[in-house]
Amino acid sequence: MSAPHSRRQLTPRAVVLGLLLAIVLSAANAYLGLFAGLTVSASIPAAVLSLGILRLFADANVLENNIVQTAASAGEAIAAGVIFTLPALVMLGYWSDFPYFQTLLIAGVGGLLGVLMTVPLRRALVDDSSLAFPEGQATAAVLKAGYGGTAAAGIGTLLSGAALGAIAKLGDSGLRLWQGTVDTAVAIGQNSSLYVGSYLSPALLAVGYIVGINIALPILIGGLFAWWVAIPAVMAFGGVDVPAGVAGAQQIWSDQIRYLGVGAMLVGGLAALWTLRGQLFGAFKQTSDTVLPSEKDLPRALLLGLLVALAIPMSALYSVLLGSVVAGVLVALVMLGAAFLFSAVAAYMAGLVGSSNNPVSGVTIATILITALGLYLLFGDEQAGPASALIVGAVVCCAAAIGGDNMQDLKAGAILGASPAAQQIAQMLGVIAAVCVLSPVLSLLLNAYGIGVSDAAHPNALPAPQASLMVAVVRGVFHGGLPWAWVVGGGVLALATLALDALLEKRGSGFRMPVLAVALGLYLPLSLSMAIAVGGFVAWLAGNRGAPEGRGLLAAAGIITGEALMGIFIALPVAFSGSSDVLALDMPGLPLAWPGALLMVGLGVWLWRLARQAEPKPADGQRD
Repeated sequence: MSAPHSRRQLTPRAVVLGLLLAIVLSAANAYLGLFAGLTVSASIPAAVLSLGILRLFADANVLENNIVQTAASAGEAIAAGVIFTLPALVMLGYWSDFPYFQTLLIAGVGGLLGVLMTVPLRRALVDDSSLAFPEGQATAAVLKAGYGGTAAAGIGTLLSGAALGAIAKLGDSGLRLWQGTVDTAVAIGQNSSLYVGSYLSPALLAVGYIVGINIALPILIGGLFAWWVAIPAVMAFGGVDVPAGVAGAQQIWSDQIRYLGVGAMLVGGLAALWTLRGQLFGAFKQTSDTVLPSEKDLPRALLLGLLVALAIPMSALYSVLLGSVVAGVLVALVMLGAAFLFSAVAAYMAGLVGSSNNPVSGVTIATILITALGLYLLFGDEQAGPASALIVGAVVCCAAAIGGDNMQDLKAGAILGASPAAQQIAQMLGVIAAVCVLSPVLSLLLNAYGIGVSDAAHPNALPAPQASLMVAVVRGVFHGGLPWAWVVGGGVLALATLALDALLEKRGSGFRMPVLAVALGLYLPLSLSMAIAVGGFVAWLAGNRGAPEGRGLLAAAGIITGEALMGIFIALPVAFSGSSDVLALDMPGLPLAWPGALLMVGLGVWLWRLARQAEPKPADGQRD
């Protein structure tokens, strides 16, 4: 057997396949993130698909497959950074659509910075035995097992999940055979009501299954506090004039209660920075150590040259927006500093909880708030200030998302014996491929479904919860009206959650209360949190106390991918016709909720059964 580094890695077929998967997975996760406010790591689905295709070539090896998943997962990560932030420019009115070259520039610079900024941290974080990098280890295990005879079963499970997710989305949003949401409000006294509801979305069920009970339950707890405590209290004692029932509860959440999530995410992001200070400083000290030739990263001279090349167009963009070259350069320097700091934080958090659970939205909110306050002091109440703050946040969010994903892939590569430099090149190529298609995908979703606020033309707009939150922050800073009492209240809740989590840690509890998960629950509609929680409970019942593994994980990833891709396919006729009902079947007595509820139950049972099945053992005589 040849040594790992002597085997071919960055081959043309691996690059082409990786880039194609990056494009597909970026589109799928763009839809999912706008809908659910969450994305999930694409490394494992990409690894399985890569195995199924590259095994057709007799001379393929595991390191080529690793390059494919490295490039492909960049598509998911950059999609998360983009959809969490750039739709805010449309909601703010600065953009009417997603201009191609500006979207390409902002997302591309952010994604490439995420790769470059984490290169100096690789040795300290990947080699640190205290960091698990759970998805990196799982990806490496999948790739190893694929060369032992289990790839076919895994691909079949993934494709089965994708077919079920696609059929569910077609029946719900396309043919309108059943309702996509079931909800009601229970009256409490004369002036208050209790909202109860859930999306009937297999993708949300699968998201909850993947993140597990330790994330899904804190999200639900945050949602229950917002919708079952705060909203009824405001309705009963706040003196607000809102309609009774579901509409009233949703209006209070939109106008006031969701800002609890703003304060909680801000405090949670700052707390994450403080917690990681020792590890970050330790990482800086190790970057100058001599490494073996087989473990070399990209050359530092190349990194510095690329940093300068990326900073120049962003400085020009900020200078045009703000009308000042000096201000543009200063904002670009702030952007670079924040990108480095938060990419490092995201990389470390990926090592702790995985890329799917990486709370990049928290650090993005901190970036936007700090940048917005600085620009407001310099320029006052001008449209250029909010837009510039959001663009800084978009670059930093893309960098943080890629930073976490990059380290996860490098962990898998370290286990398999891959070249770090080859993987870093694959990451950059994946970023470039994905950002080339995100603008038309986002424009398609905007015109077909609407993004942010529902209206007569788009009654079922994609919520885009993180982007809506970014808009709320910059509007509150520049134009006033930010309900600071609720923001402060969210911060207090975050501090209480941190204290509770510290107590749970001290007692050695297997259940924790991650503050940014609770903050997300405070901000999300309860119908989203409920569906995610159902998936988390399915994973818990199946015995998955941490991140799930095996065929259950592949089935869940397939469900998410299938529903997301079908959502994009449905958007095509909707966008061309201008009618959201173009595919709907005119059937008497429909739509009802029960078919969607039965489908959710059936998929939950399927995931549970797959998770309970013993994984097949790799065959003897693995080839590589």
